[in-house]
Amino acid sequence: MPAEWEPQEAVWLSWPHRLATWPGKFDPVPRIYAEIARHIADSELVRINVADEGMAAAARQALADAHVNLSRVHFHFHPTNDTWVRDHGPIYLIREQEGVRTRALINWKYNAWGNKYHPYNLDDAVPQRIGEEFDEMIFSGGMVLEGGSIDVNGAGLLLTSESCLLNPNRNPQLSREQIEQRLREMLAVQKVLWLGEGIAGDDTDGHVDDMTRFVSQRTIVTVVEEDPSDVNYHALQENLKRLQKMTDLEGRPLEIVQLPMPDAVEHEGHRLPASYANFLITNGKVIVPIYRSPRDASALEILQSLFPDREVVGIDCTDLVWGLGSIHCVTQQQPAADLDC
Repeated sequence: MPAEWEPQEAVWLSWPHRLATWPGKFDPVPRIYAEIARHIADSELVRINVADEGMAAAARQALADAHVNLSRVHFHFHPTNDTWVRDHGPIYLIREQEGVRTRALINWKYNAWGNKYHPYNLDDAVPQRIGEEFDEMIFSGGMVLEGGSIDVNGAGLLLTSESCLLNPNRNPQLSREQIEQRLREMLAVQKVLWLGEGIAGDDTDGHVDDMTRFVSQRTIVTVVEEDPSDVNYHALQENLKRLQKMTDLEGRPLEIVQLPMPDAVEHEGHRLPASYANFLITNGKVIVPIYRSPRDASALEILQSLFPDREVVGIDCTDLVWGLGSIHCVTQQQPAADLDC
């Protein structure tokens, strides 16, 4: 599994359509997706899953209104139950052999974060449908796994969390050791780095892409809450302590960079999983969720220092995160390849 900063052909979206995901607040959501697509299209293709021509037409209008380069937008007729393509979309593999990059994908099982939301049959079918559309080799992952629950450095390390992957609502038949072995076999990683609990409001049971991300092979950025009275303080401090003890494949300590958390984002009394770690790396940009917080500027500055060759841009995701996810959750990168295998 390649790191997110490696060359990409495209980024997938599943166009939003389920009103219940953003109860009473759906109207601004397509505009936010269009803004995300505009930034992606500056350097690569945007592939969008839609149910039918009607949904494609509505999406095309929203994209045109946002001045998206429509020549770089491709629609794919794969119906979905919901929009979280990071979790229901394909996870790709790359093989480099004799100077040629070939690509395949993994079809993991998807159960809507432990059977929390029904139905999810259409979402579960998306990787198989995409693989067949592109005539790519498809491997069966053999267990429940969401893309947001893992992050890799492309050089043998994988980050995940105990609260998600070891949750009995995913793979109760598998032990920690069996899950690690499956990750090694399927993703060609050599070492699994385990964090503990996730952030408040995250209905995925602790996805790592809301907490901690690789930004290079040996550098990790992680969100930290400085206020001891905040509900996220203890879990994020504990994760930071774990990270500071972790090493790479050669036993060297990893470089850990701290990101602030935004001020608490709430809606109708609910604490939402707002985090600056939920950014997307594209060929030319790093697209970061911001939340009308005084800490937005600091987070963008830190990330810009970590990606000097990419433009770091912020998108207001205060309305998007009411659906309990943000930019990384609604996107899935498709790595570049010379040939599909």
